[in-house]
Amino acid sequence: MVSPHISLMPLPTFFYPPAHPLSGALMDWGMANRMSRIIKPESGKTVMLAVDHGYFMGPTTGLENIKKTVDPLLPYADTLMLTRGALRNYVSPDVDVPIVLRVSGGTSILNKNLLHEGIVASIEDAIRLNVAGVAFSIMVGAEFERDTILAFTEVVDEAQAYGIPVIAVTAVGKEMVRDARYMSLASRIAAELGASIVKTYYVDGFKEVVETCPVPIVIAGGKKLPEPEALKMASGAIKSGAAGVDMGRNIFQSSDPVAMIRAVRAVVHDNAKPADAFALFQNLKKKGKGKSKK
Repeated sequence: MVSPHISLMPLPTFFYPPAHPLSGALMDWGMANRMSRIIKPESGKTVMLAVDHGYFMGPTTGLENIKKTVDPLLPYADTLMLTRGALRNYVSPDVDVPIVLRVSGGTSILNKNLLHEGIVASIEDAIRLNVAGVAFSIMVGAEFERDTILAFTEVVDEAQAYGIPVIAVTAVGKEMVRDARYMSLASRIAAELGASIVKTYYVDGFKEVVETCPVPIVIAGGKKLPEPEALKMASGAIKSGAAGVDMGRNIFQSSDPVAMIRAVRAVVHDNAKPADAFALFQNLKKKGKGKSKK
C-alpha cells in the first residue's frame, strides 16, 4: 500500500514504452531498439538479406562459401538473416549489421515432411550472438501445423522475456495455394500468436494481406527470377504497404549481386519505379558493381 505521505508524480514521457511507427504497439526500450535496427526509422522500411538456406537445402548455389558471397553485400543490407553456424563460421564479429537468427529447423529437402520444424537454437544462444531478432517458420494448413505453431509460441515467450523480436516465416507447402486468402490467414495467425514481424510471399491482392495483419510484413524473395521481375515484385509489395523485403536468391544468385541489392534498396527505401531500379542495376553492373556504400 502506498503511504499517504508519498506524492506519486507522473513519470517523464521518455520513461514510457515507445510505440513502433508501423504497428503502433507499445514496446519496452530493448524491443523497440531492436525493431528499429531491423526496420529503419528513417524510411519505415528494410532490406533484409536472407542467407539461411543451408539449414535445410545444404550448400545452395551462390552460398557455397557464405563469406565470399555475403561480404560485398553487407554494406547494403539492413539486416542479415542466417543460422548460428553460418554466423559463427562465415561472418566476422566486427561487422556492424543487425542479425536475425534462424531458430527453427529439423528437416531437409530430402524429407517428405519438409518444414516440419522445431526449435533448433536456444534464446540463450541468440543472446550470446547479440541478435536483433529471431526467425521461426510455421506451416499453417499442413498436417503438422500444430507442432510448428506451438513451437513458435514457445520461441515468442522466451524471446519476449528478453526484448527480442520474433519474425514469423509463413512457409508454404507444395500442396498449398499461394493466394491472398491463405497468406492473410497465415500472417494474421502469426501476428495474433505474438510475431513482431511476418515474412510471407507476395501474391495478387497483397494489400489485403498487409491490411489484415497488425504487425509489419516483409516479403520473401522465393526462387530466382529475372532481375526486372524481382524488382517489380518488390515494388508491388512496397506499394501495397509492406515494410520491406527479405530476399536471398534474387540477390545472391543475380548476375551482379551488389548491383541487384542496390537496385532493391532503391525500390524499398526510395520508392524507385521498377524500370528505374533496373536501369540502375544495369548501370552499376556495366561499371563493375559500384563501390560506394549505402
